[in-house]
Amino acid sequence: MAPHDDRSDVAEEAMVAEAEKRPIATIVIIIAMQTEALPLVNRFQLTEDLDSVFPRGVPWVRYHGIYKDLHISIIWPGKDLVLGVDSVGTVSASLVTYASIQALQPDLIINAGTAGGFKAKGACVGDVFLATDVAFHDRRIPIPVFDQYGIGLRKAFSAPNLLKELNLKIGALSTGDSLDMSPHDESSILANGATVKDMEGAAVAYVADLLKVPVIFIKAVTDLVDGEKPTAEEFLQNLAAVTAALDQSVTKVVDFINGKCISEL
Repeated sequence: MAPHDDRSDVAEEAMVAEAEKRPIATIVIIIAMQTEALPLVNRFQLTEDLDSVFPRGVPWVRYHGIYKDLHISIIWPGKDLVLGVDSVGTVSASLVTYASIQALQPDLIINAGTAGGFKAKGACVGDVFLATDVAFHDRRIPIPVFDQYGIGLRKAFSAPNLLKELNLKIGALSTGDSLDMSPHDESSILANGATVKDMEGAAVAYVADLLKVPVIFIKAVTDLVDGEKPTAEEFLQNLAAVTAALDQSVTKVVDFINGKCISEL
């Protein structure tokens, strides 16, 4: 193994510092479901990329265009090639995040989507949250240090000016690959201090952290995990209305970002 070169760390830090001073030019928005993505595609008047930047044969879809001073790409993992449903979950989220960063070199990633909320933490259906930190709740590895790796706690990019301007709610986001919540999951979610739970966020955070791209998480609550209604029923019942709230919030976030550099968020 070659020795670690401290000079490369210094150079990387200098590049990051320089990037934070440049106006944001390129944004990638990662969205798991077509229902969540299409209102924003229409809002920003984006077009589907038919000459894909992604490997041949994958179902991943990119919508792109120019909105104000920003190059925007909305990345949707597409439909499962066998079952024809949205490719939700951490595996697809990780893959499209990595491929998007490699192909598009964005200044900022936004992971937007719907989520379950906890009324015990003050969440209500229709609320839109800016996540403060993200972690996994279903990677249980009861071995010292590996347990912390499994949780994968990461801070979301801090955007205090954005938060102040848009008056969004804030809370921790917990990620797992199941829509429902097992007793084991519930225990981990409580330990994570989460207000909202999704199926992609911590996976996006892992890849963005590896490749040093700032990421913010915007999550709209479709269902109350600790409420009285069955999760799947409440999710489907509220999906259309909550997606409209998500659309409005993401648009406000993008409008705020336009013309600013990373350090001004």
